[in-house]
Amino acid sequence: MIKKIVQRIKLFSSSRKGFYLFLKNIIGFYPENLKLYDLAFIHKSASTIDSQGNFINNERLEFLGDAILGAIIAEFLYNRFPQEDEGFLTKTRSKLVNRTFLTKLTFEMGLNVFIDSNTTKNIDKSHIYGDALEALIGAIYLDTDYKTAKFFVTKKILSQFVDLNEIEQNDSNFKSQLIEWSQKNKKEIIFETIEEPMDKSRQPKFVAIVELDNKEIGKGIGSSKKEAQQNAARQTLKKLEHL
Repeated sequence: MIKKIVQRIKLFSSSRKGFYLFLKNIIGFYPENLKLYDLAFIHKSASTIDSQGNFINNERLEFLGDAILGAIIAEFLYNRFPQEDEGFLTKTRSKLVNRTFLTKLTFEMGLNVFIDSNTTKNIDKSHIYGDALEALIGAIYLDTDYKTAKFFVTKKILSQFVDLNEIEQNDSNFKSQLIEWSQKNKKEIIFETIEEPMDKSRQPKFVAIVELDNKEIGKGIGSSKKEAQQNAARQTLKKLEHL
């Protein structure tokens, strides 16, 4: 208790009180090891050197935060989408941890204004912001524990700033993904869909075939043309991953 009181006094008497209080509102608790959070927002272009010759910047924290974020996102998606396969989980995780998406989050959370950088590059198009967010996650982990870092990522970031339903819908549109792949790789993709005679259940049945360069590469079955084509595209994308 005494330690926490001393820490609060140190926080409120600091010249960076505004920064620490802003962080408190973002992360959900009062930061204790203030130096960690200061470090998380120092880009390597603004590095200083300590008495032992070590560079003072957020690169090491970013490295740690990157690994922790990946693990938290992987576990979250595993539990959130129990019916999806490894391919879907991998693609969705990649979308959530890529630097462009993390940079967008940094701006939405208002963290961008606190980054210390002396780079001459176009900072708005760099990875500086996304790296800082990962460094912050690393700082939270070291200041507290994995459980708190997990709470920050799932409850303070994913729940408030990420539309998972939109991400799920976009990633599940396998036909669009396949068409995008064909355009990027300049390959001709053709969908052929036929309706088969009804069986005893009197339910319609459609079979879709995907042809790549005039060769069948994927096949899907569904109760509608759309479902059959999505299943065929999904199978095709899996095969293309191993080509």
